[in-house]
Amino acid sequence: MHIALLGDSVFDNAAYVAPGQDVAAALRRRAPAWRVTLLARDGAVLAGVPDQLDRLRALDTAPDRLVVSCGGNDILGLQALLHAPAGTLLAALDQLAAWREDFRARYGRMLEALLATGVPATACTVYDAVPGLNPALRCAVGIFDDVIAFEAARRGVPVLDLRAVCTEAADYSARSPIEPSARGGARIAAAIAGLAGMPALQ
Repeated sequence: MHIALLGDSVFDNAAYVAPGQDVAAALRRRAPAWRVTLLARDGAVLAGVPDQLDRLRALDTAPDRLVVSCGGNDILGLQALLHAPAGTLLAALDQLAAWREDFRARYGRMLEALLATGVPATACTVYDAVPGLNPALRCAVGIFDDVIAFEAARRGVPVLDLRAVCTEAADYSARSPIEPSARGGARIAAAIAGLAGMPALQ
């Protein structure tokens, strides 16, 4: 089995954990017979995934599965705007709906680029148990996660819901609370191994 990890620092989290405790390393430990290729890049946004796919095409052996976790930085880019005042609740929802539709278009283009490779792919939602994330922002993340789930489902792409994987403060790095900790990375690796058909460790 050869798995390629694409997207952002959810997978490329080595800078935020101790050496050897990143997601890719955790997956290699869990499945030592597998080849794990890390193409994800810290800070990547949806528009950057095609560049990662260019590196994918340069690999000597094509992966058996792609797993992508991206979109969180696109949502993060809206953070200041989400704090802007709005005249009415309906006006705020109208603005959020416009951002959602823009995100939908960009996420759809990213998925189409993945599917064009011909390699089976799995998409990940954006986790929402980040320490310090208030309920209103968690609600906003959920709106974008709904886009991810819907756009993946309409294309037959399985979804790994990271909201059900990284559920506690300890799953997030002390160096940067929006990145997975060693424990969070191990949980993500276990979830990826599970979706790829590897039995759970006893």
